[in-house]
This record gives sequence, C-alpha cells and structure tokens, in this order.
Amino acid sequence: MPTVTVSPGGEATTTLNVRNDSDIVEAYTFTVVGECAAWSTVEPARVSLYPGTSETVTVRLAPPRSPEVRAGEKPLGVRVLPVEHPENVTVPETTVRVGAFREVRQELTPRRRRGWRGARYRVALRNQGNTPVSLALAGRQAGEELSLRTTPQRKRLEPGESAEVALKAAVRPLIWFGEPVSHPFEIEVAEAAEGGDTDAPGIAKTSGSAESSWSTESGGEPAVSGVAEGEFVQLPVLPKWLLILLAVLMALLVAWFALVRPAVRSAAKEAATTAQKEEATKQQEAAEQERARAKPSDGSGGQEQGSGGGQGDGGSGTGRAGPGQQSSATIDVQTGAGGKKAGTYQVPRGKVFGVTDMVVANFQGDEGVITISFGERKITTIALETFRNQDYHWVTPIEIPENSTVTAEVTCAKPGTPATGRQASGCHAVLNVSGVLRDLRP
Repeated sequence: MPTVTVSPGGEATTTLNVRNDSDIVEAYTFTVVGECAAWSTVEPARVSLYPGTSETVTVRLAPPRSPEVRAGEKPLGVRVLPVEHPENVTVPETTVRVGAFREVRQELTPRRRRGWRGARYRVALRNQGNTPVSLALAGRQAGEELSLRTTPQRKRLEPGESAEVALKAAVRPLIWFGEPVSHPFEIEVAEAAEGGDTDAPGIAKTSGSAESSWSTESGGEPAVSGVAEGEFVQLPVLPKWLLILLAVLMALLVAWFALVRPAVRSAAKEAATTAQKEEATKQQEAAEQERARAKPSDGSGGQEQGSGGGQGDGGSGTGRAGPGQQSSATIDVQTGAGGKKAGTYQVPRGKVFGVTDMVVANFQGDEGVITISFGERKITTIALETFRNQDYHWVTPIEIPENSTVTAEVTCAKPGTPATGRQASGCHAVLNVSGVLRDLRP
C-alpha cells in the first residue's frame, strides 16, 4: 500500500491488491488494525477469488477534526484473513500522514465589571487543534486610562488541554463625583512563533463577543485569535444620590440655625423664667405657712439649714405628748460638684414631731446620692438621677423627739440641667417633711 496523506475532517483513500495463489476458490476478509482503525474502513470488506486471480480493495481514511487525532505519521495495517486457510493471514502495512490544524477557543468572564480602581477577569483557553500551540495574550484599549495585565502572558497548550489566565484591569485616577465611566477593552490571543514573535500574518478576528475562536490548517502561518471584548465600568467614589443627600442635610442645618433654633431658645428661656418664678412663689408660701404654724406653740419651731449630719435617736420623747397641730419643715441643700453637704431641721425643745409625709425634689436632674435620717434612724438613701420628685407617706407617724434632727445629706456627683437649658454649677435638692408637732407633757 502506498503512503497516504489526509487532513483532519477530510477524507483520503489508498488501495490494496489481493491475489489468490492457491489452487482453490478462497474468500478473504479485511480488517484495519492500529491507531487508524477507529476512522478507517475497507471497501469491500470481503472478496472471493478464483485461483490465480486478484482484486484491488479501497482503504478509506476519514480522521475526525478533533484533538484526539494527533498530527503526524501513524502506522496503518490491514489484516487479510483467508477463510479456508486462516493460518495464512497477512498484515500489509503503510504510513498515514495526518495533517495538522490549529483551533483555539477563548472566553472572557465576566464580560463586564464595575469598581472604583479596577477589577479582575478570567480568560479561559482551550486547544481544540491536534498539535501543540504556544499562545501569547495581550490587552488593548482605545485610550490610555486603562492598564491591562495578564498572568501569565504566555501559555503552551497540548491538544485538548484547557487553561485559565488571570486578567487584571486597573484605571487611574479616581472619579470622586459624577457619572460612571465605561472603559471597553479587547483581549487578543496570538500564536507565538518561534522566538516569541507574535506579530504574524493571517489575522482572523471575531468581534462583539467575550468568546471567540480561531483556526488554521496544516502548513498555515501562525495566526491571531478572534478578539474577545470586555468592559470595565469605573464608579465614582461619591455617588450622585449621596451628593443630593448632603445638600438636603446642609439646607436643613441652615434652616435650623437661622429659624428654628432661635425660636426654641426663646421658648425655653421663657419657660425657665416662669418655672423659677413659680418655684420662688411656692417656697415663699411654704415659709409663711411654717411661720404661721409655729407661732401658737412656742415660736421655736421652723426651718434650719446647716452643714454636717445630726445624729439622734428616732422614737418617742421623754414625756407624753399631748394634742398637737399640723406642721411642716423644708430643708434646702446646695453643694458644688464633687462635694457633700447636709441640711437639718431640729425638733424644738419640749416638742415631738410625728412625721407622716415626706417629699424629696431633684428639680435640676442632678446626679449623686441623698441620704435622709430621722435622728439616728436612716430612713432611705436615693440616687438623685433616678427621680425628679419622690414622696413617701406613713399611716403611723414616725416620732422624732425634742432636739433631734431631720437630716438631708447630699453627695453631688454631677450637677444637672434645669429648665433654663444651662448646666447648673452645683447640685440642689429640697426635702419637705410634714406631720403633727405636739407638746411634751411632764
């Protein structure tokens, strides 16, 4: 059989001459063996010959266009099996030259990305040809704003082999305000000739898609693949909606300082002035009532203020108390931040004070502690920041004997802010105790 050359995806034939040198009629069957068996046939596959006659059969070769059929020389054998004398089987051989073809597919994923400074892509490559290829990748862009870099820049692929190449797109400078800017680019895959020259003729481009392919037949020049297109959309650092929001906030701040804040301060000042007048009026009325109640007895009762907590024993006096009259005492304690001060009210001599009601006021909203004692009996300790006005009531009066004291001790941690809107310089608490003030009987 003569040597035959065939192109992948094409067809070629060669012939085989068979002669019957026996003295009987013989039938012969033909089977292709070797690498070419999968894509080769013999026509006809069986012949019968009289003694001394011969016949020529055709061997048809049709290799597929696939990377599985490598380019190069391949042995071709045809087994000739005599039916009557199988021991005389022969296998004539020849050589088949399979032509080379190049076919490369590449895909850019994703095709479009967004970012401030840059983005990453992948270029998927696959050698669909039947011969190894060395590929060089390069990116190009119409302007000079975008920088494109592939890693690696060159890749060798065997037939049927796939690989991925990383692509990084970077842009400078940043866009701080405004609309997004689109930067289209192209990725070109070239077959690198010997010595790394990629500027070869025979360019076949396929544009408008992130995926393309290219091919050449055996004997063709190194070729450049179809151009895969991509896009990078550069986003502004500060989006448009944020600028609108900042403008609205600025307008609101201007309106607040120009219109609303003066009106609020005026209303707050007026309310604080009114509250101070009301408080002064209430204190004056309470003092007058206390003086009026103290006069019928012995004139020694009343309100006292001082520093230091008095310690006395709460309970009944040394004598029996007679009928009494309603009475109240107000203790006003003021101390600076970080200080401690006590205010007291002393039960007059010859009297017993039966306390039934107690009201504590922290109208500034100070922070600290107030401790209230009747004589040596500690009634309660309250954190100032937990209340503004607190009242207590007893069905059975707590009797405080003569000369004993009602003590309100204030420890100031932080002055509060009264209705004036300005933080006070010190803490200010008021304690009012009410009950029945009675005479002691011998």
